Amino acid sequence: MPRFVVEADGGSRGNPGPAGYGAVVLDPATGETLAERAEFIGVATNNVAEYKGLIAGLTAARELAPDATVLVRMDSKLVVEQMSGRWKIKHPDMKPLAARAAKILPRAQVTYEWIPRERNKHADRLANEAMDAGKRGEQWEPSRSTAFAAAPPAGPPGDAAKGAAAVRAAMASGGGTGTRAAAAAGTGADTLFGATDAPSGDAQARAAEAAAVRAASAVARDTDTLFGAAEAPAEAPAGADGTGPRPAAGSDGGHATRTAAGTGTGTGTGTGTGTGTGTGTGWGPDMGAPATFVLLRHGETALTPQKRFSGSGGTDPELSPAGRRQAAAVAEALAARGTVQAVVSSPLRRCRETAQAVADRLGLPVAVEEGLRETDFGAWEGLTFAEVRERFPDDLQAWLDSPKAAPTGGGESFTAVTRRVSAARDRLLSAHVGRTVLLVTHVTPVKTLVRLALGAPPESLFKMELSAASLSAVAYYADGNASVRLLNDTSHLR
Repeated sequence: MPRFVVEADGGSRGNPGPAGYGAVVLDPATGETLAERAEFIGVATNNVAEYKGLIAGLTAARELAPDATVLVRMDSKLVVEQMSGRWKIKHPDMKPLAARAAKILPRAQVTYEWIPRERNKHADRLANEAMDAGKRGEQWEPSRSTAFAAAPPAGPPGDAAKGAAAVRAAMASGGGTGTRAAAAAGTGADTLFGATDAPSGDAQARAAEAAAVRAASAVARDTDTLFGAAEAPAEAPAGADGTGPRPAAGSDGGHATRTAAGTGTGTGTGTGTGTGTGTGTGWGPDMGAPATFVLLRHGETALTPQKRFSGSGGTDPELSPAGRRQAAAVAEALAARGTVQAVVSSPLRRCRETAQAVADRLGLPVAVEEGLRETDFGAWEGLTFAEVRERFPDDLQAWLDSPKAAPTGGGESFTAVTRRVSAARDRLLSAHVGRTVLLVTHVTPVKTLVRLALGAPPESLFKMELSAASLSAVAYYADGNASVRLLNDTSHLR
């Protein structure tokens, strides 16, 4: 039985906007390009373009060999998870496309694997070529393709026409495309399509395929647990931290790049690794799918590198060019993960701009929650920590010593902010039961949500670092317990 790798991608410049797709069929044994497909499809969303790329790739594989076993590799988490049956398909535009893709080849012949965008360059380049052609008022032509040259496979080079002819010749002579390891296909193909030097029989092939699917599922679970997808299968569309030893908790600085990812250590019945109150091995009862809040601090403003207090009582600055780049980077990272189902933002401009960048990439609307705004720092707005210490030493010390103390000039105390953020949290939990929601907010609200989830004292606000455009995550269970799953992740910015 012939074995192929299909890599597919789609894109939209505007989401929705001018869109196109690209797909390539590869020989997993040699990495040779067997077929290429690309098309400009007019105005559409990213997800529509991605699905159409999948349909084109599967159709090309069927044209080469209707009985082929196909490994589909895409950087769209949404398409991979929906076509694998792990996520529900609710969007009306996606249902007919998914149904069409499912009918091209028998389900038993097709498996799906998510890959990072940088490993999907061939299909990505084809999609961009199609969009470029559309911009010129043309359609993509294979003779103009530079995708293969830009992203050659690891195996021997080849072209689509020559590769397809070789496949047909092999089929006519009773041969296949080989069962050697798929060096060009990357991880997954080697276990799915057999060992390098030992062609396997049908039973061995089925066992290898099952093992690969189990491994891929395990990887997906490990990857998505942070953001809740593994436990909640569903559709995804889509101040100065201080210069001294005790940094301010809610101001607009703090550029640490440390990442602390964990499952929490509380005594709750969630996914904590501490002394759980459940039975057996210490795990609590199944509380069902948690609501997961992915907490995104906004990108940089002009005040951020200067480590100045920037709350809700100041000038409401916009994102700087660096902040816009950070917003784009986190948008790509969240789109690749594919687990976010709703986007909620603080009303302040820097958050709304960051949220919109992500929402545009995911094809989601942005809701505004007033309770997610930053602390009002009163007379300290726009000042550095050192300047506040020089001008208002007594007020600053009182603020550091007690969560009930407010900044000079009628700002908000941490106690007041905690009440406001807690109320917003409860409203959002009621509205998003069992869902994964991106909250785009500020230093103090993120630290407050993490502190409350851990049951930590107010002074813990001064002991967390939170970088611009960093991601954190908290899962909330039906019994009221919470699990901190991620803190200050900036890997997408590197």
